[in-house]
Parts: sequence; structure tokens; C-alpha cells
Amino acid sequence: MIFVLNETNTIGNQFLAELRDDNIQQDRAVFRLNQEKLGQILAYEISKTLQYTETEVQTPLGTANVNLINDQPVLGTILRAGLPFHQGFLNYFNKSDSLFATAYRKVKKNGTFIISIDHISTPDLDGKILIMCDTMLATGQSLVQVCKELLAQYKIKELHIAAVIASTEGITHVRANLPKAKIWLCAVDEEMTSKAYIVPGLGDAGDLAFGEKA
Repeated sequence: MIFVLNETNTIGNQFLAELRDDNIQQDRAVFRLNQEKLGQILAYEISKTLQYTETEVQTPLGTANVNLINDQPVLGTILRAGLPFHQGFLNYFNKSDSLFATAYRKVKKNGTFIISIDHISTPDLDGKILIMCDTMLATGQSLVQVCKELLAQYKIKELHIAAVIASTEGITHVRANLPKAKIWLCAVDEEMTSKAYIVPGLGDAGDLAFGEKA
């Protein structure tokens, strides 16, 4: 199952356009905020698929019946680029626990690379719904490797993958390696550069949000 936000005309297209705009994105605060907004929109869409139970709430004038989520999902991200997007999900699923992973591309002498995972800090995921939030789904290798490690350790109830922009190659890689995962995207771009940057994409999300790496 794949959901793509910009296949429908919504206000989300404005936030996505501003993220891509190389003039607007120079304002780091605006860049981070637009990621948050898109995270909130996808969180709302994912919330429609969760299970609910009718609950009675006491008001000053009586009682009201409200359907509330049975189980809060765990929200995960890969440092550092995904932090603002993850914050958007946390704004809506504000009772959720969070998971953080550090992963990077380790370049070989022949120019290829492997993914190195340094650390994963996670709550107990047995029986939990996990939403992995990453701004850019380029090759998909980092996200897949992190998720495979988690799936090997825990009996995860449901796995959701959320990204602002994905490449078609990244989607194919995720579907091949995580066939049960539900994928939630704001946009899909067809191409990648030789260095695995999505085209037209938006540039380096981590650098734009937090400053260039040394």
C-alpha cells in the first residue's frame, strides 16, 4: 500500500513547494517548519487506519462519547535530517514513544557504499505499531537496514514508512525488502544523481535544516 499526498490537490502542496524552492528553503526555520507541517498531514492520514475504541469523556455540562486510538504508535527517525519531519508526527501523536537511529553511508574505494548503523535507541516494540519517518527516501538502504534490525529483535505489529520525497528506486527497494510495510509519501521523483541525491528533490535536507556538515 502506497499513499502519495500530492496526487490530490491540498494545502500540503504549498508546504512541499516551499521545501523545494531554493530561495525559500534558505530560511532554516521555515524549512524545518514546512517539514513539520507535512509530518502532521501524514500523521493525520495514518491515523485514519488505526483502531479506535469509543470512550466516555466528562464535560462541564455532561458526557460525550469519543473514539480514541487503542494503541499509540512508536515514532522512529534516522538522525539528523528526519528530526523536523519526526517532530510533525510527534505534534499529533503526542503521547507516543520515540525511536532514534544513527546511520551513514560508508564509501568504499571503488566509489560504492555500504550503510553503517552506529546506534539505535528504542522502546520495546513487541506488539507495537512503528512509524519510521525520514525526510528523503533515496536509495532506501539506510531505512531498510534499520527496519530489518528492528524486525529481527521485535515482533512489530505494523510497520509504516513515511517520507517527504521518495525516489522510484527507493520505493522499489523498500517494497522488495519490507513487503508488509505501508508507505506514506508527500511526493515521488523519478531520478537520482550518481551520488544518490533525488532529482529534482530539494537538496540536502540535513544541511538545510541544521547547517552544512564539516
